[in-house]
Amino acid sequence: MTTPPTDRGTAVPQTGRSPIGVVIATRNRSASLAVALRHLLALPERPEILVADNASTDDTRAMVRRDFPRVRVLALPFNRGALARTHGTRALRTPYVAFSDDDSWWAPGALSTAVRLFEAHPRLGLIAARTLVGPAAEPDPLNDVLAASPLGPAGDLPGTQVLGFLACASVVRRSAYLDAGGFHRVLFFGGEETLLAYDLAARGWGVTHCPGVVAHHHPAPVPRADRPAVQRRNAVLTAWLRRPLPYALARTRDLAAEARRDGQARRALRETLARLPAALRDRRALPPHVERAARLLDGATA
Repeated sequence: MTTPPTDRGTAVPQTGRSPIGVVIATRNRSASLAVALRHLLALPERPEILVADNASTDDTRAMVRRDFPRVRVLALPFNRGALARTHGTRALRTPYVAFSDDDSWWAPGALSTAVRLFEAHPRLGLIAARTLVGPAAEPDPLNDVLAASPLGPAGDLPGTQVLGFLACASVVRRSAYLDAGGFHRVLFFGGEETLLAYDLAARGWGVTHCPGVVAHHHPAPVPRADRPAVQRRNAVLTAWLRRPLPYALARTRDLAAEARRDGQARRALRETLARLPAALRDRRALPPHVERAARLLDGATA
């Protein structure tokens, strides 16, 4: 089993500044971003907030600089997808980083709770929060899935061990996130969380669901049309990046069979094959204990 890591490279914030910051990856959604920023700026923790803008062509950058002078803008020259969070995390330099999207924010006190958990548990690398959805604050169904994880608790970690989470409702130890490499460039966006959870666990960091840390998510009422194809693509690419070859081949065969009758699956298969050479170049099998945990979760969701 991988030796538990130490907290390598943690930047110490200046006296009086919050030890936790928020990174928001966004592109061309200035109106919803403004709503999220108003909620985040009202938090009692007063976190430093950084918007990593994925080359927006609307008024996102001008709006943030004009209306939210406390918020930093990292203006990326082109759309980096989920990697915008990594650029933001490198720039922010607080010991702990909470991720929000331009349609999500954190409940008052949630970030303070996260800091206490990280400081009490040195191996903890990522917290998967409890997510409340929409104006009615309905529990996201993912909450129950995470709480029922068959991986169970660990003696040196809070909550329940998981290998999945919702990116916009997660908090990371900055050093752990960078140690694991952050979100992977091959996946871009959509279902990118599982691979990061694998990579954190492979490096010895704990990934847990802690329901006392609460995030609010207000997604658009109509989901993006391409999301099912992107999520299928990234599930198969994740298999090629980290799982045993027979498993990756089986997932690819399943997708090819679906593609005969389903347009979204056909798109997912085309995009998988286009990205497969890059995935194979970055292929790195999971350590045996993490592969066993992944198989246990595969059985729980079958």
